[in-house]
Amino acid sequence: MEREIPAEYLEGYARLLADVAATGRRLTRDELSARRALGERAAEAGYGIRALVRAHLSAARAAWPSGNSSVDHALAAVQQAVDAFAEGYERAQRLAVRQEVAARREFIDDLLYGRSDLGRLAERAERFGLRLSQAHAVAVARGPAAYDEGDAVPRQVERALIARFGDRHVLLSTKDGRLLCIAPGHQKEVLTVFAKQAHAATDGGQVAIGRAHSGPGGVVQSYEEALSALEIAERLELDDPVLQAADLLVYPVLARDRQAMTDLVHHTLGPLTKARGGARPLLDTLSAYFDSGCVAAEAARRLSLSVRALTYRLERIHKLTGANPADPAQRYMLQTAVIGARLLGWPADGT
Repeated sequence: MEREIPAEYLEGYARLLADVAATGRRLTRDELSARRALGERAAEAGYGIRALVRAHLSAARAAWPSGNSSVDHALAAVQQAVDAFAEGYERAQRLAVRQEVAARREFIDDLLYGRSDLGRLAERAERFGLRLSQAHAVAVARGPAAYDEGDAVPRQVERALIARFGDRHVLLSTKDGRLLCIAPGHQKEVLTVFAKQAHAATDGGQVAIGRAHSGPGGVVQSYEEALSALEIAERLELDDPVLQAADLLVYPVLARDRQAMTDLVHHTLGPLTKARGGARPLLDTLSAYFDSGCVAAEAARRLSLSVRALTYRLERIHKLTGANPADPAQRYMLQTAVIGARLLGWPADGT
């Protein structure tokens, strides 16, 4: 049920209508300014614009001038007054939206970079529907373009989530050109739907979902996991539309000791640089072979080669490295080295 519009937002309206109808004059600058100010106050008080316009029309009907007064002048006064009132209302709403966006962006920055004490951060989080004492998970979506708060894509995704779940203590925002969704850890379906909507809205963008963690630090940890998953997917050329950070934990572990990984790559795959055409074709062959479950026919199809040509390449790899990709005992070392090469971007120059 809509709230009744207080008389203060119609202050002087009937008197103004009668005076303009009798004299035929237009509203003065001060009078229009006063109507705009009333519109701003009504917006700040949270009244709906439809109810406010209806109240103005009802007041105009009750105070409609009679006798020799001009109907045209009266209608012109109503038009000017309501237009000025609505202008003030819209101006206040735009300001409120800008302030809300700025506050949300500042909160996201403080939350993800720890620039506020935990007590104050928890109080601010409740304003945006988050209870930081609980576990939360973060999903990050990237597309072909960078996105900001007011862009069509974030608004489209937000509308879809609100239509599906309503208010479920979910926070959507943008960060560094990516879409960001923070949701309670037990509501996995929210992030699943976010991933689906973001993938569609960004024309096939990629979404990574971090694991759920408790507390303010848990949000940061989940966010960093999602970012790491996107980075790993880029390096490994993973094209899955939705990435679960939990499924990619092995890669950060492998990359943690960078020097050891570098030594493994150079020792195991370094001899491939002696091949005609460099290491890249043979490295791609190993990648396709392992990605296809070591099925030669499938790997050959992915590389647009004949099975015979693929077999020749595998034999060449065996001869150069001394490790046989078809031997289970030696396959693990080769496959780990191939993953390391992707993570390290080796070979950078194709040699």
